[in-house]
Amino acid sequence: MNILILYDTAFGNTGQVAQAIGSALEDRGSVRVLKVSEASLADLQGVDVLIAGSPTQAFQPLKGLTAFLKSIPPGGLKGMRAAAFDTRVDVQAVGSGFLTLMVKLFGYAAEPISRMLKSKGAEILLQPEGFFVLDKEGPLKDGEMERAAGWARQIS
Repeated sequence: MNILILYDTAFGNTGQVAQAIGSALEDRGSVRVLKVSEASLADLQGVDVLIAGSPTQAFQPLKGLTAFLKSIPPGGLKGMRAAAFDTRVDVQAVGSGFLTLMVKLFGYAAEPISRMLKSKGAEILLQPEGFFVLDKEGPLKDGEMERAAGWARQIS
């Protein structure tokens, strides 16, 4: 199985999660972890599973990942399986009613990433998942790397 983990990152946290996901899947076949700024559409050739992730900023994925996914031609992911993840602040830990309301209204980055993957023809394997950072710039909350690995191992 050929697996591509494509990610965008602002402060390095999402890249760490992408690497943990890649390490967890090494026994499943060939795994490549690419930052979206280093990727091209040619990198999608021969991919069986595409996992895409971004930090959540302004309730959306970063523009680099969004632009890349939008550049995939209609049906360009047909026959490919996919999953989406993000990094996010834990609104319960922050304790802000306003932020909680905004998240209820606008959500996190993983959901629109998953919708974009599906709209390009991919079969979605897992529910979109979020991994927590302690602050906008991180670091990752304790245990999130292990949780990311566990999430990835659900892919068959």
